[in-house]
Formats: sequence, C-alpha cells, structure tokens
Amino acid sequence: VGGLLVAIAVEHWNLHKRIALRVLLITGVRPALLLLGFMLVTAFLSMWISNTATTAMMVPIAHAVLQQLHKRPTGKDVEEGCDNPTFELQEASSQKEEPKLAEKDSGQVLPAPAASPEPTGQQQEQLRFSQGMSLCVCYAASIGGIATLTGTTPNLVLQGQVNSLFPQNGNVVNFASWFGFAFPTMAILLLLSWLWLQILFLGFNFRKNFGFGGQAQERAQAAFRVIQTEHKRLGPMSFAEKAVSVLFVTLVVLWFTREPGFFLGWGNLAFPDEEGNSMASDATVAIFIGVILFLVPSDIPGLTQDPGKNLDWAGRGLWAAPAFQLWSPRNPNLSYTVFLCSQKSGLSEWLGNKLTPLENVPPPAIALIVCLLVATFTECTSNVATTTLFLPILASLAQAICLHPLYVMLPCTLASSLAFMLPVATPPNAIVFSFGGLKVSDMARTGFLLNVIGVLVITLAINSWSYPIFRLHSFPAWADSNNTAGCLAIQANATTPGP
Repeated sequence: VGGLLVAIAVEHWNLHKRIALRVLLITGVRPALLLLGFMLVTAFLSMWISNTATTAMMVPIAHAVLQQLHKRPTGKDVEEGCDNPTFELQEASSQKEEPKLAEKDSGQVLPAPAASPEPTGQQQEQLRFSQGMSLCVCYAASIGGIATLTGTTPNLVLQGQVNSLFPQNGNVVNFASWFGFAFPTMAILLLLSWLWLQILFLGFNFRKNFGFGGQAQERAQAAFRVIQTEHKRLGPMSFAEKAVSVLFVTLVVLWFTREPGFFLGWGNLAFPDEEGNSMASDATVAIFIGVILFLVPSDIPGLTQDPGKNLDWAGRGLWAAPAFQLWSPRNPNLSYTVFLCSQKSGLSEWLGNKLTPLENVPPPAIALIVCLLVATFTECTSNVATTTLFLPILASLAQAICLHPLYVMLPCTLASSLAFMLPVATPPNAIVFSFGGLKVSDMARTGFLLNVIGVLVITLAINSWSYPIFRLHSFPAWADSNNTAGCLAIQANATTPGP
C-alpha cells in the first residue's frame, strides 16, 4: 500500500512525464537512440509505478514524435516545431474521456502517419519503425517491472508466499536482495531486447540507425522541437513535485539501507530483534513515507505562489476527490484466493510430490524447464495468476527433492513477466496493440525470440549472481518441515569429511 501511495503521487503530479521528456531530450531522436531512450525511460518508470500506467503515458509521446519524423517537413515546422494533439491524450484520459481519443485528427489513433506521396519502400520503412517504437514501449514496461520488489505484482506475490509458506525465513526476500538479483537481470534483458528490436525493425545498417541526413534531418529537428515544447509546457517544478521527488528518493534510500546484508543497516541498529535482525520491514518504510505524503501540503500559500494573486481554491480543485480515492485496484482478492485454494486443498503438495522424479535432473535444467513452462503459460493467463498457481507447487517440489525453494521460485516469478507474444498476455501489450499499426503476427514474431532471450538470461542469473545473494548453495533450515527431515541430514553428511 505504501508503494502504491508513492506511485499514485508520482503519477498525479506528472513527475513521470517530466522525467520521460527530460531523458528523451538527452538521447535525441536518431532511430537507434530514440528506441533506446524510450526503452530506458519506460523501464525506469515501470520500476516504481505500474507497467500499465507507464505504457499509457509513453505511447502517446512516441506517437507524437513519430508523426513529426514521418511527416513532410515545412519551413514553419522546422523553425518552430509542431505541437501534436497526441500529447493531449493524457489529459483527456485523466478526465475519463477515453472514447473521444479516436475522434482527433484523422479519426483513428495510429503510431504511423497517414499515407504520403513518398515511395512505397520508404513508407514500409516508416511503418516498421513505428511498429518497433510501439513494441519497445510495452516490452520495456514489462522488463522494467521485474527490477524492483514493488515494480510488478508477481514480485510481491513471491514475497508474500515465501513469508506465508516459510515464516522463519528471516525476511530473505527484501527490497535490497531482490534489487541485487533482479536489476542486473533486467539491465541485460533490456539491452538484448533493444539490439533485437533494432535489428528486426531498423536493419543492420547501424550507421544509418545512429544518424540522419538531408530531409530526414529536418524531420528529426521538428520531432525534437515537439519534445522541447512539451517539456517547456510543464513549466518549472512545483513544490508538490519537489516534495514527491524528495520523499521518493528517501523511500528508495531507506529500502536499500534497512537491512542490506553485507553491513548492518539502520533496521538492525535501531530496531533489532533477539537475533539481531531488523524488526522494521520494507512495508514499514513504505507506510511511513505514505503517511508523510498525506501530511505534506501540495502548496504553501505565500511561499510557493505569488502572494499578490487571489487564488480560487475551489477552482483549483481543493474539494475534488484525492487521487488515492480515484485509484481502484482490480481483482484484489483473486491471487490470494487461488493461493489458499491451492494450499488448503493439498494440490500444491500433491503436484510437488508427483514431480519428485526431477530429483535426478541437474538443478540448472530444472530452472530452465521452470522458466520455459511459466513463460509459455503466462502468454495465456495473467502474470499474477501464473505466479500464484505455480509458486506453492514449486515450493513443495523444492522441499521434496531437497532443493533451495528460491532456486525454482525466483525463476518462476521473473518468467511470469515474459509476456511478449500476444496482445492479451499483459495490459501493456493490449494498450500498444489498440493504438493500431500492429498485427498479432508482428507481436508474436518479435516476442518469441524475446521470450527465448528472457529464459536464457533468467537461467544465467539464477545460476550465477543469485547464489551469494540468497545462499542457494545449500538447503536452508527455515525450509525444513516434517516432509523434509532428511534434507538437512543429507546435507550434513555430504559436508562432513570422511575418516
């Protein structure tokens, strides 16, 4: 809840839009760097706010830039830059006027401009670049969400189920440990995805991909002016934006330093339990910052505004419903219900015992099989339902074959975000697909190799840098139960030297 409060505050004050436009001004509008810029911004924002909200904000910006890149330039466009009505989509959507979006301009919202008298080959090239831009946004949103514990719901489902199934785990899955494991995974996957999208939609002419020439240079200038215009339209940072920024940075710093593991954090020093572990959790920090958000005013009369102006507080929306009240979760009890049904009915334990023949399979092969299975399953079901169903089963499997539970639960959680092939696989895909210019075959062809790349990267991560972070080299004592009494004995015998 605390993380959601911060995310809602960031969205409400358009702080995410300011960050996005600023980064795009830095990267520029050259094709390859434009793809990279949109992917970096989208991935970073989706680390902290929902993937769906990030995609809904970034797609109209991408559409506006593409319209300027693909239009026939005029002197006025080059000198002044063109305002694009697509940027207005976000204001309209915030006022719940989505049905009117398609009525602007030509009557249909498309990432590619209307047909022009340019050669067919150039039109085809523009269409493919538009498709690549659209896909890079939704893919980066899904990839970026895996980097932080609060980035996407499956990550929180993992933490909740680990704490429920193994109450004595010592808070092994926390913000710092998850970030150390998932952020490098996200960075590698994002880089490989950018290279794949560049090759597929821009070709192998890297010299052309990283620069413009002639008439294209003029269109690039017009597109860059659009970004500049929208950035200037935001004006200087308000007091509310600065306050949210400070609280956001404070939240991240407190999360990292609470109980980092390689040195004593403030949680160990200020709130230790009998064993020296921190009694304060990540949720404690998030709720603390969330409460402060309710206490800090958005404006300070006489300090943050011109004292000479007579402010109309009613006109400024003082009595409007707060942003938190307008936010409504979807299916809040669904994942918990599926988890309880799977656990209480004995389904998880029964399936785990049935999978005991995997005991003779090497652990890296088990992780690879789990990733492939979950990545395939998540294309047809929601990410949350996939993790909620598979995690208790995999936990029982790990206990049955004396394997560290996180060794199979972590890949399952990450693989559930590899929903790249179908529009129905995840909301970001559906948003991009609804803008037009894409066919299911385009998304399936592009997403198939991304799924393969994602599975390989996750398999690499779980078999390398995850070992020292989560101590996966041995079966943990907190996972011991009546059914796993022999696991610790076997491990002790294996580590005891012979006579």
